[in-house]
Amino acid sequence: MRVLQFTDPHLTGSPDMRVRGVATAATLARCVAHAKRRHPQPDAVLLTGDLVHDDPLGYAALRERFADAGAPVHCLPGNHDDPAGLAGNLAGAPFAHDFARRHGAWLFVMLDSTVAGEHGGHLGVEQLAQLDAALAAQPDAFALVCLHHHPVPHGSAWLDALMLDNARELFAVLARHPGVRGLAWGHTHQPFEGMHGHIRLMGTPSTCMQFAQNADEFEVDDRPPAYRWLELGAHSGIETGIEWVDEHA
Repeated sequence: MRVLQFTDPHLTGSPDMRVRGVATAATLARCVAHAKRRHPQPDAVLLTGDLVHDDPLGYAALRERFADAGAPVHCLPGNHDDPAGLAGNLAGAPFAHDFARRHGAWLFVMLDSTVAGEHGGHLGVEQLAQLDAALAAQPDAFALVCLHHHPVPHGSAWLDALMLDNARELFAVLARHPGVRGLAWGHTHQPFEGMHGHIRLMGTPSTCMQFAQNADEFEVDDRPPAYRWLELGAHSGIETGIEWVDEHA
């Protein structure tokens, strides 16, 4: 099955407003248009947080942008979102807010790693137990688990201070379930690829601006907007890549 991940669009209520100099509505539109040309008719779409930039009026623009997705659009919040506002403003098809949903051989699990008033992330005991139960309930499924905050260091001091603060507990749950094949996130505005045991780790750049890699202090670099495509195989395999979308793409 074909899956597209868009993350950290940082929309606002005004299409002309810029966030750190970037017209975020325009860059998201460019990424979505590119995906429609290069990866048409996805089976699912993932929106992995910071959908708006502290402005709930931005959800209307997001609703309009993905209204014709033609597939479930799985949403989870980031630290710049209001979780209740996200769920309320993006209610109804195609938007999906299930904690876990089965798509053929694959189970998608969407974790909320946000902490009110904080930029870093945490997964509470109840949510970790819910994750454990959801995976145990469908042992025949291959699982793709998504969250906003990165669970492994990216080598950037300021950014890694804002990662998931209890990643060890998350990986302990995932290790009990051999069907878990992928863990995907946003938040870092930069790409990441790795492995943790049998689990493929995938960090995805933003549809707006990117953060400089390996920088100890906050810095934006000149890489263009981006999104991720995934092909989830019937026999547990994941093929994936990043699409960088410059003005001429």
